[in-house]
Amino acid sequence: MPTIVRFYIKHCLIGFGISAVFIAGLLYYNVVNLWHLISTSDIGLMALVVFWVLNGIVFAGAQMAVAVMLLADEEEDDGPRGGTPEALLPIRQEANAPRGRALR
Repeated sequence: MPTIVRFYIKHCLIGFGISAVFIAGLLYYNVVNLWHLISTSDIGLMALVVFWVLNGIVFAGAQMAVAVMLLADEEEDDGPRGGTPEALLPIRQEANAPRGRALR
């Protein structure tokens, strides 16, 4: 399996795991009476699965974004990083065009 696919699957599973922990916390603390709504409804299990999948997509996307952004920290590159130098000074340059002629 290619490394990029393994990387993607690993971090998506981490995101879905975080989503499961998040939903377990919401149900445990009965936020907005969610435990009561799911436990007393006849389609509560389906609602729970949909809630987990949708939150899993969000958390997997966030986990993937963080993992990609942290990849740059693993590289040890001491070369120039771009940007502007600290002491950027203007240099006076004289224009040597003949006077009296229009520019074409």
